[in-house]
Amino acid sequence: MSLVVLLTDFGTKDGFVGAVKGVILSINPYCQIVDLTHEIEPFNIKEGALILRAHYRYFSKGSIFLGVVDPGVGSERKAVALRCGAYTFVGPMNGLFDLAIRDIAMPIECYLIENFTLPRINQTFHGRDVFAPVCGYLSKGVPLQMVGKRIEYQFLLDWEEAKTFKDRVEGKIIHFDRYGNAITNVPCAKYSFALFRDKKLNVVSHFLGGERGRINALCGSFGYMELFVPMDNARERFGISLGERVSFYF
Repeated sequence: MSLVVLLTDFGTKDGFVGAVKGVILSINPYCQIVDLTHEIEPFNIKEGALILRAHYRYFSKGSIFLGVVDPGVGSERKAVALRCGAYTFVGPMNGLFDLAIRDIAMPIECYLIENFTLPRINQTFHGRDVFAPVCGYLSKGVPLQMVGKRIEYQFLLDWEEAKTFKDRVEGKIIHFDRYGNAITNVPCAKYSFALFRDKKLNVVSHFLGGERGRINALCGSFGYMELFVPMDNARERFGISLGERVSFYF
């Protein structure tokens, strides 16, 4: 059974998600659809890329990811369908797929979407009119190369890698989850301690292992180091902001 995984910034209020699913299922009624999330912050391509990179690997090989965080919808940005390793990605070429593709680290087969799209009266809903029908046909086994002409994939995400030194890795806060945990861009590893706001932080193995009422650090489910307060919201309690610097020492 084919699997299409949806990641968008649509939310669930306006029926956009339902319309996308309706198009896919009208083409392939046997397609299985999974909602990864529709709560990406509007227009936040970096957040969408981070969440996709964190979770794509937990889906079966052959899964199709329909990603729509698309502030440039209808503009000159390219609509693409691509395969990297065992996964297919359909959506705008605006950086949304960059982190997952870098993580897979295999050759990219990328095609400009020219076929299978719905008739359009406007250019504001490519999730429904362009990406959904392509996913529907791909889920039925239509070859990827029939989508359109092959093009070179461009990495466009504004992403800052953490910097590695002999004794430490220096990074910054890049995301907050719904619990207020601060996710950094520092990859998980065995660190002895962290330094944040000139204060030494304990690095522990699980959330209840940290000291209550204080900021602690651990390797989180995103694959990056996180700052947290046990049973509390670190972002709110300590006023942590995106972009703040943090170092992890070996």
